Amino acid sequence: MDRIDKLASQKAVVIFSKSTCCMCHAIKRLFYEQGVSPTIHELDEDSRSREMEWALMKLGCSPTVPAVFIGGKFVGSADTVMTFQLNGKLKKMLKDAGAIWL
Repeated sequence: MDRIDKLASQKAVVIFSKSTCCMCHAIKRLFYEQGVSPTIHELDEDSRSREMEWALMKLGCSPTVPAVFIGGKFVGSADTVMTFQLNGKLKKMLKDAGAIWL
């Protein structure tokens, strides 16, 4: 859990992902299209992926990826991020975290 917290706080937007996950791809693309350059941690390319997935599950992330952190705080997975995008809350969260300036 400490590793997740440390990695999640290193940049305004951090996404834990798997390179073969289509929802992960969609969420990454959403952030890129907003002008955000998130830090991406591909769990399927990490030797400690099982440990990290377990920590994400403890946070309530099911499925474990994509797991999105904004401003060091766990936001949720794809459905939560898409809900925030649709209701306009995502842009405010990104501004507050310093990920965008518009």
